Amino acid sequence: MTFAIPTVAPFDHQVASVARAHLDRLTKPQGSLGRLEDLATQLCVIAGQVPPPIPEHPAIAVFAGDHGVVADGVTHWPQEVTAQMVANFAGGGAAISVLARRMGATLSVIDVGVATPIPNLEGVIDCNVAKGTASLLHGPALTSEQAAAALQVGFDIAEELLAAGADLLITGEMGIGNTTSAAAIISALATSDPAKTTGRGTGIDDETFARKQQIVHTALQRFPERDALSVLTQVGGLEIAALAGFILAGAARHVPVLVDGVITLAAALIAVGLNPAAQFVLIGGHRSTEPGASLALEALGIEPLLDLTLRLGEGSGAALAIPLVQAAAALAAEMATFDAAGVSELE
Repeated sequence: MTFAIPTVAPFDHQVASVARAHLDRLTKPQGSLGRLEDLATQLCVIAGQVPPPIPEHPAIAVFAGDHGVVADGVTHWPQEVTAQMVANFAGGGAAISVLARRMGATLSVIDVGVATPIPNLEGVIDCNVAKGTASLLHGPALTSEQAAAALQVGFDIAEELLAAGADLLITGEMGIGNTTSAAAIISALATSDPAKTTGRGTGIDDETFARKQQIVHTALQRFPERDALSVLTQVGGLEIAALAGFILAGAARHVPVLVDGVITLAAALIAVGLNPAAQFVLIGGHRSTEPGASLALEALGIEPLLDLTLRLGEGSGAALAIPLVQAAAALAAEMATFDAAGVSELE
């Protein structure tokens, strides 16, 4: 199958000047709400209106998939943990499960490429494209058909959530070994040295870390192409492909997308590579301590909202940023202007 890259209607960037003028008329010193004003302006551009709608129905999607490179010794965690954690997400016991409840967000858990049986399928959406990827060290991680199918899964999940009323999409993931894939993608698309993009993931020792760096370096020597689709098939993951499709659906519908840590940022680089307009809907939830995350954020031109030294994944950092997105929109929509409040402005 093939994946039809969605068309994204142009964003009206003149809305930004209207938004800033509106924010300057609110009952506060100009610029005193700092980066919340920048965020409010971005939300106005995404929606094409001033003030922007307040996102009242955030939707978190956690895509799960396994990676063949685990067999090459990039982590001490067994592959079965992916399936076990998927069951934990759906059962309500994981960090993202807690945060989704606390933030009033829906949580969808999608098996797009888990390799081993999931202990309890209740609450898990079965969209399994393949039982994990091939090892990116020895050849392409994905076939073109698998990459297209996973992209479509993410796009379709987003479309279903949006049709059900979601107005803020939040990216999450799970996959033992996926920081290796993310490091390779970021190295390829942000033109960075694997030694700078590869992190310790789940906390590996020095020997394993050196092996992981060498594997990323070796994998990137296999192919010269640096377009997004080639990079995805060569070193990507099924959950990463699904996340890219998810982001593209948000862009096509002009809905903001909160991105999480290093894995979802790698997916964002894929999405923007497929359609550069996707960049305008991306909001950085947080700055992961994984080194590739900061490089990806820089490449995407994103300044994240939070920096809490997180490296859990799952969508946890993005979920924590939901109230900030809602607050930025609410301030723009609900604060009084100087004229309406009868407050004197500085001459």
